[in-house]
Amino acid sequence: MIRVGIVGGTGYTGAELLRLLAGHRQASVVAVTSRGEAGRPVADLFPGLRGRVDLSYIEPDAEILSECDLVFFATPNGTAMDAVPALLDAGVRIVDLAADFRLRDKKLWAAWYGMEHRCPELLDEAVYGLPEVNRERIRSARLVANPGCYPTAVQLGFLPLLEAGLVDTDRLIADAKSGVSGAGRKLALNTLFCQAGDNFKAYGVPGHRHLPEIAQELEVAAGKSVGLTFVPHLTPMIRGIHATLYAELIVADADLQTVYEERFSEEPFVDVMPPGSHPDTSSVRGSNMLRIACHRPGNGNTVVVLVAEDNLVKGASGQAIQNMNIMLGFDEREGLSSAALGP
Repeated sequence: MIRVGIVGGTGYTGAELLRLLAGHRQASVVAVTSRGEAGRPVADLFPGLRGRVDLSYIEPDAEILSECDLVFFATPNGTAMDAVPALLDAGVRIVDLAADFRLRDKKLWAAWYGMEHRCPELLDEAVYGLPEVNRERIRSARLVANPGCYPTAVQLGFLPLLEAGLVDTDRLIADAKSGVSGAGRKLALNTLFCQAGDNFKAYGVPGHRHLPEIAQELEVAAGKSVGLTFVPHLTPMIRGIHATLYAELIVADADLQTVYEERFSEEPFVDVMPPGSHPDTSSVRGSNMLRIACHRPGNGNTVVVLVAEDNLVKGASGQAIQNMNIMLGFDEREGLSSAALGP
């Protein structure tokens, strides 16, 4: 049984890590930190974990965390970078759910996140934790940068097209929608019930922090620069990401269904749906599954790819556990085999 620590256990992703790890047969959570809730039982804050998680929050303690085999950081951007170097020196492996190690360019990171990176020497070492692309590198990684929720959906949706060289890489469009939990567990006007309920809006159109992350990884897949228009939207639901992706074909006779099925045939958490399908967020709620359907309206040159995932599971905590399983040599599906919640 490996010993796991969670830094930042009061947010939605921290709570989701606790929920999923409660069903993991080879990992035991031994420490959950929170500066604001130290001393309080986890089940007091999250009653759904009562009887499943018998721990109280503690102050972040480097000595206790250094005794773990692996530590998850479910913290705000800019937090993990201060603690990660010492934990790595102590032999602890890290999965960071925030953005501290996703971008390889420290100047780009500073431009998008409004602060200087405080351990840029680790940016080249950190492995971007998209298992469907970097599985072999993740196996031996000390530090994994868990992808964002939008980037996971957009990248996996475009990936087969770019790897096969089937589309114009200068004209990629990602129209994506997220549930309110994607904004995190904090008090903010735009996520209040009276603001978000019965409402729908775009945001971050001039530029969203996930844009450079998506572009960076799509360029790796394409082997060249890409032109990407990314528009996120807030929807009146708690969980879920739905991305509608558009690209222009440059190979007219491509068998798109076969391309997608073959690319993801060995992937346990990517479901390429039958032709004509329309995946919805309810079909993935609470699960680590991502569902994809590929369309070619009117048999024209525009490809429309539909992608649905749970932003808190495959888009965050589930993918983090998937990465942990790969890093520690467990079955990749361990702790993540539950079907979606429905209705």
